[in-house]
Amino acid sequence: MKIKFVAVLCGMAGIALASTSIAQLDGSYDKRTPWGDPDISGMWSYASLTPLQRPNRLGSKEFYTPEEAAEIYASTQQEVTDRPGDVGSYNYHWFDRGEVSADFRTSLIVDPPNGRLPTTEVTIAKQRADAEYRQDHPADSWLDRTNWDRCISYHGVPPVSSGYNNSYHITQNENFVAIHVEMIHDVRIIPIDGRPQLHDNIRQWNGDSRGHWEGDTLVVRTANFSDKTRHRFPSSKNTVAVERFRRVGEDMIDYSFTVEDPTVYSQPWSAIRPMPRLPDYKQYEYACHEGNYAMTYILRGARAEEERARNGATPEN
Repeated sequence: MKIKFVAVLCGMAGIALASTSIAQLDGSYDKRTPWGDPDISGMWSYASLTPLQRPNRLGSKEFYTPEEAAEIYASTQQEVTDRPGDVGSYNYHWFDRGEVSADFRTSLIVDPPNGRLPTTEVTIAKQRADAEYRQDHPADSWLDRTNWDRCISYHGVPPVSSGYNNSYHITQNENFVAIHVEMIHDVRIIPIDGRPQLHDNIRQWNGDSRGHWEGDTLVVRTANFSDKTRHRFPSSKNTVAVERFRRVGEDMIDYSFTVEDPTVYSQPWSAIRPMPRLPDYKQYEYACHEGNYAMTYILRGARAEEERARNGATPEN
């Protein structure tokens, strides 16, 4: 796949990657491991200001102009000051949102062509019901909080970029590819030695991944998700994801994935996200549980609000 490329500024990492020559992106790049597999090892970024779904307001607009992409990036470098009643979050220096994807797409989703998730009416109704439940029961117990609040998992497989910690550290040998995901300190161990998928009865937070090489492309199929898994898109324990990693230059991996789940979607959907290299970036331990008082205070605050309600108090008094 040929992709257009611009210099990428990787947010908090502060790394400007020089433009990669077209020769490296036309399929001629061929770096190998000592045992002969394509070399995809290194530190890579999946940060992107390109949303998973194309915003409805953009209609059929498939690509941004370079000027529009620059404006979108510039808007993330301005501190939000108009937050009445909001104590705020990190300032923009601490975020690592990346830029609009190097190919200037308006959505990561390329199929369906409208750039939107093909969710069924049943899925949409379930999403609404879940949202209503969360509104009425934000913290009855820790089970009402997200897997991220609980320091279990965040991105899922495949990941969708967020505000920070969007890095993949990939290592490989003849039999395995390991991907250390910075967020939540997840490590995916992907066998590429032909072993079968785990039995259907064995379910895991991030599923069970199996990989193989198709030419210069690493193809990874992930299934066996837990019914407690929560992706950053609608999913279920029946979700199957197929990822494709192909290194097309010294500083770029052409990455795509397809998600299939007939219990959630009317058809499979596919997305692409070029991943630039982070040559000097270092991952640090994501010690989520250590010193994490969020859960304690969320639950304590919910109990205090319940007590106020029992006593007839309103939020205003």
